[in-house]
Amino acid sequence: MRIDILTLFPNMFQGVFQESIVRRAIDLGKVEIHLVNFRDYTMDPHHKVDDTPYGGGAGMVLMCQPIFDCVRSLKTEDSKVILLTPGGKPYRQEMAYELSHAKHLIIICGHYEGFDERIKSICDMQISIGDYVLTGGEIPSMVLVDSITRLLPGVITDESHINDSFHNQLLDYPTYTKPRVFEGMEVPEVLTSGDHKKIEEYRYQESVRLTKENRPDLFDK
Repeated sequence: MRIDILTLFPNMFQGVFQESIVRRAIDLGKVEIHLVNFRDYTMDPHHKVDDTPYGGGAGMVLMCQPIFDCVRSLKTEDSKVILLTPGGKPYRQEMAYELSHAKHLIIICGHYEGFDERIKSICDMQISIGDYVLTGGEIPSMVLVDSITRLLPGVITDESHINDSFHNQLLDYPTYTKPRVFEGMEVPEVLTSGDHKKIEEYRYQESVRLTKENRPDLFDK
C-alpha cells in the first residue's frame, strides 16, 4: 500500500510514523508513506494556498488550484482520495477494514477555516474522526494511517485485530495479567479455570455489558 498525505505542515509527522506498529509496517514493506506539501504546487507568486471567503466571514479558505494540481500529479486508477473534514462521515472500524484493502490512499489535510467547496469534487470519501474541531487534518490523518496499517496482512496477527473493540459492534472485553491479586483486586476466577468455553462466554458477556454501559449507541445497533 502507498499512502500520500497532503499537508502544509509535514514536520508535524516527525516521529509519529517512526515508532510502534506503523514503523513495523514500513519496515516489513507493507506500506509506503509519503508527506506532500501542497504549497509546492501553488501557482501564486507569493506561495499562497488560501484566500478570504466569498460572502465574508472569519478565517481563510484553502484554494482549489494547489490541491487539484497536487492530487492530479499523484492520482492513478488505483487511488482513493480522502478529504478529512468535520462534515465527513464518522470514522468507524469497518471503514478502516475497507481502506486497508486499497492500493493507494491520498489523504488531504485541511487547515485554517476550511476548503473551497469545489475540492470535494475530486475526492472519493469525506471522513470525520469525531464531533469536535481540530486545528487541521494532520492529527486525523495520523489516526487513519495507524488504524489502517495495523490491519495490513502480516503486520499483526489476525487474532489481534479480530478481537479488537468495535468488531461486531461490541467493545473489547476486559483483560488481566499477573499477579492474580493486586491490592486486593482479583482476576475473575473463570479466567484461571482453564475452561475455554466458559472463558469465551464470559468475555462475550463482558463485551455486551461494557458496550451497553459505555456505548449505548453501538448496543442499540
